[in-house]
Amino acid sequence: MKIILDSPINKYYVQTLGMIFFPGEHFGESEETRPDAPVLSVKTVEDEGGVKTYATVELDGKSESAEYYAEFTAERTHERTLKLSIGGAVLAASSALLGYRPAWGMMIGVRPSKVASELLDAGNSKTRVKKILNTDYLVIPKKAALATNIALTEKSIVGEPSPKDCSVYISIPFCPTRCTYCSFVSYTSKRLLSLIPEYLEKLKRDIADNFAIINRLGLRVRTLYIGGGTPTILTEAQLRDLLGFITTQTDVSALDEYTLEAGRPDTINAEKFAVARELGVTRVSVNPQSLCEDVLCGVGRSHTVDEFYTAYDIAKSSGIRTVNVDLIAGLPGDNFRMFSKTMDEIIRLDPENITVHTFCVKKSAEVLRQNSHIYSARGGDVGKCVDYSQIKTEQAGYIPYYMYRQKNTVGNYENVGFSKPSYEGLYNIYMMEEIHSIFAAGAGAVGKLVDNTGNCCNKREIERLFHQKYPYEYLRDDFSASAFEEKLFEAEEAFKLDDKNAEAENE
Repeated sequence: MKIILDSPINKYYVQTLGMIFFPGEHFGESEETRPDAPVLSVKTVEDEGGVKTYATVELDGKSESAEYYAEFTAERTHERTLKLSIGGAVLAASSALLGYRPAWGMMIGVRPSKVASELLDAGNSKTRVKKILNTDYLVIPKKAALATNIALTEKSIVGEPSPKDCSVYISIPFCPTRCTYCSFVSYTSKRLLSLIPEYLEKLKRDIADNFAIINRLGLRVRTLYIGGGTPTILTEAQLRDLLGFITTQTDVSALDEYTLEAGRPDTINAEKFAVARELGVTRVSVNPQSLCEDVLCGVGRSHTVDEFYTAYDIAKSSGIRTVNVDLIAGLPGDNFRMFSKTMDEIIRLDPENITVHTFCVKKSAEVLRQNSHIYSARGGDVGKCVDYSQIKTEQAGYIPYYMYRQKNTVGNYENVGFSKPSYEGLYNIYMMEEIHSIFAAGAGAVGKLVDNTGNCCNKREIERLFHQKYPYEYLRDDFSASAFEEKLFEAEEAFKLDDKNAEAENE
């Protein structure tokens, strides 16, 4: 896609807007010279009252133009006014050319509820927030209501964040097979799976280093999440060793939530879940993604529907407090009829959590090599599937408690977690809304240092800490001298500064 920009706005913002209507497009000289590449031209003009944007979209010899004016207000920054103006013009021109109006309007961020939360914090009523999302951001009413309701739910669950709170993420980047849509760091070959014993030994040292810092700083670990990959690819003995080691580092009984991601039914047995419950796990995720055999086979899932039922029964009878089930709307080969049957069946099973994702196509996913035209701006049946999931969960007494969006989702829709009251997935909220720091261990893991006072890491609000992506890199590199260690030192100094600030306020 070719972008022609005459504006002080960051080009990335305009590129991301363009991807709402042209998902799967890339940016760069090679793409710009393609004869069939769409062209988006944007020009902004400012006056004392606001910003006017002129946008033109061209495709296959056709073009549409639009202009949009956004006024400066005391409630929003200059940059946000600029983005609203550009977003309004791009949406108007693109919609006129393609005959498609995105449900989320010009909102492109990962966290659509963030804007709603900020508006609520500014003193706006629930009704006013929904109206602003609808009129300023061009979000359709039902999505504006969803974002606002989730923001309110999150506030009621989290309360006032403490600078002494944190969570821990532990990565097990191995799977029995690789799903064709997957872009996570996960490894399936026998050669790489043979690394698991060595990986676990290095991982335990990494976990110990994190908890040493956490304990030295006097932080409270609210949640712990073991994800992947598929953590239950570990044998019963390996799982017992890892979970047992964690109990030597922190009091797991004091955690608000302790999650073991057991996503693949073909890796689950009663013995593993008995170990998990014995060693403190309070939440597990058993993820069929679909209850249609043909769909599962088509996306490379190595389990059957019957294996999911068996795994789910094991989870429910294990005594573990919370069971989550993940589904994906819009998988290749799926349709509304099949998805709605899956949704109805999952609700009948009555798990404490249900998470409904929209199918997201990443550049590294195998499914792209099978079908390069899988991207869809309109989304086909996906919108109906997403709407159905939200209607049925509400009817069954579930509440939407967290939400996020990704680039390159079919139809540009959202991912939503639903729960029964008091069974919300706390880690999901803390991680997605960046409420407190996340310490991370393992290959591909990303920590987040969050400073609500503005004093952390040279006054940056969020500092992300990336571990080596691949297990063999993780095992090879000397982590003690890495940049990660240096950032943790900076974090320690920042936390000390927070303590001093708190003491000064109390004097």
